[in-house]
Amino acid sequence: MEGRASSRPANASGKTALAVIVIAMTLLKPKAAFSPMSNDTVKLIECPRDAWQGLKRQIPTEVKVQYLRALIGAGFKHIDAVSFVSPKAVPQMADSEKVIEQLDPPNDIEIIGIVVNEKGADRAIATGAVTTLGYPCSISGTFLRKNQNQSREENHDVLETIKKRADAAGLNVVVYISMAFGNPYRDPWNEEKVGQTAGNIAGLEIRSISLADTVGVATPELIGRVMAAVMRDYSEYDVGIHMHSTPAGAAAKVLAAYDAGCRRFDAAIGGLGGCPFAQDALVGNIPTEVVLEALEQRGVKLPIKRGLDNVMAMNADISTKFSG
Repeated sequence: MEGRASSRPANASGKTALAVIVIAMTLLKPKAAFSPMSNDTVKLIECPRDAWQGLKRQIPTEVKVQYLRALIGAGFKHIDAVSFVSPKAVPQMADSEKVIEQLDPPNDIEIIGIVVNEKGADRAIATGAVTTLGYPCSISGTFLRKNQNQSREENHDVLETIKKRADAAGLNVVVYISMAFGNPYRDPWNEEKVGQTAGNIAGLEIRSISLADTVGVATPELIGRVMAAVMRDYSEYDVGIHMHSTPAGAAAKVLAAYDAGCRRFDAAIGGLGGCPFAQDALVGNIPTEVVLEALEQRGVKLPIKRGLDNVMAMNADISTKFSG
């Protein structure tokens, strides 16, 4: 109405329009908006996928979903939950799409899906809920052939393709350097090869790299030495560690990695799991509860412990019922 003063500031309509645009952009933003952490932040990745994949009896889909929901309820923000591989190779992961669909994870949860080829990457992307593609490479040619039937050259070529597809879909990529601390096959290994492999990954503009002690052969001294060497060249990257160990040696390994600069730790509650393609006898994952206790010795307290007793009981039940 002409002559009537408005109570809204003169530029309010412009601000309102801008606010609407910002909100719309936020809602349309791809779900996978995870960036590498700062050097002062510890990231704990819970790995039920690795814990489950070697179990002999099939875990029902609904049990997996209940467990993953319990993890989220306990405060876990980063979960290695599923893999998109041949069901003949890993029958336990044949229901990964169903698990993710039923889980319907919140937007602030990172869901890692392991893939070993382009088909697996396409399956993971198609879920609309996986936020990070996890891809194994290895210093050991023998392990690469056993694990995913690839040569080192083929492995790198596939990674390059997967990275492009992840970029197009707005997903992140984490690459695991399997056998980063040695191998049982007598394949050539040294610290320089670890650094070269990390460099090849970084050369593809992949920011997250995890060093894997796939068969639990590394001592704390070796872990500290190798991690420190990689951190010298890639301190601005999200460099992590995925260790297998006996329970007795786990804490010392965690502290060795932390003291060398590692701020990304993979673990599994109860130490369940291991790689079924690495050797005949599985060596368990580093127990999550041990990681939490070890980090507290360095003054790091992660907001994970609420509800952890319930999750540990569920994990023990799964281990008892489905180990075979």
